[in-house]
Amino acid sequence: MTRFLDLRATAVGGNLAASVAVNQGSDIANYRSLDLARLVDDIRGRHVLIATHGFNMDRAAGIACLSNWEGLLRLDRASVFLGLLWPGDSIWLHGLDYPEEPRVADEAGERLASFLKNANCGGAASVSFASHSLGARVVLTAISQMRRPVRRLILMAGAIDDDCLDIEFRAAVANVGQISVLASRQDEVLSMAFPVGNFLGGILTQGHPWWRAALGQCGPARPWPVNFQEPCQLPDNWNFGHGDYLKIDGPPVPPIAPPVDVPPNGSAEPTSHGWQEAWTAAFASTRFR
Repeated sequence: MTRFLDLRATAVGGNLAASVAVNQGSDIANYRSLDLARLVDDIRGRHVLIATHGFNMDRAAGIACLSNWEGLLRLDRASVFLGLLWPGDSIWLHGLDYPEEPRVADEAGERLASFLKNANCGGAASVSFASHSLGARVVLTAISQMRRPVRRLILMAGAIDDDCLDIEFRAAVANVGQISVLASRQDEVLSMAFPVGNFLGGILTQGHPWWRAALGQCGPARPWPVNFQEPCQLPDNWNFGHGDYLKIDGPPVPPIAPPVDVPPNGSAEPTSHGWQEAWTAAFASTRFR
């Protein structure tokens, strides 16, 4: 069963919980409390990967997609996976540049950082993060407030400005050993949300002083951080959509053995049904090592 850090006050929508709950389960039906002392013992001396979802996911969906993704990861015995749940479904996505949109994500990151600052993760060999969509804000905010260094950061389909690594979260970037990004120009959600809520999308073009693309659509804006690992742009012909990185349901798919990396544009896509989620797990497993 997947171990979870749960920041939700309610199962659907709602605000952040007052404190981080520690739970375990593979779906909402068997989701139950896990003793904090047991978690601390489980991660002692191991490399911890904390992964979170994006917006528009209630508790049941978050449990389903993250537990399924864990099953597709290929981590060694010295590593342990923790899913992170937060109330991203309390936010309506319409223009992620506006101040109200990232508020819950930022507050979730602050609460997570407070949980990780004390002895809860002090015994871990290292801590790393992976995120999907608006979850990028959650983990970047947490990293910016953490005292201990972060070993790996993997941002998939980041629903956040493409210059965030150089401007807003520069302090967080300086606290990370290696940063990986996955971006797709075929991401239909991010193409509608950026730039500036897309209401001026027909006027603004790349290079315009008001232009801001999404990190998860075009990758990070230059200058790139020295700890950013290329490549990050998924082939256009793969038609990678926003919902392809993490999936809530669907038939089981076989895992893809690492190592894998982002291939050149025009490369043939894997042929198995529902391969996208297995591929992102293999990519994360590769970059996590």
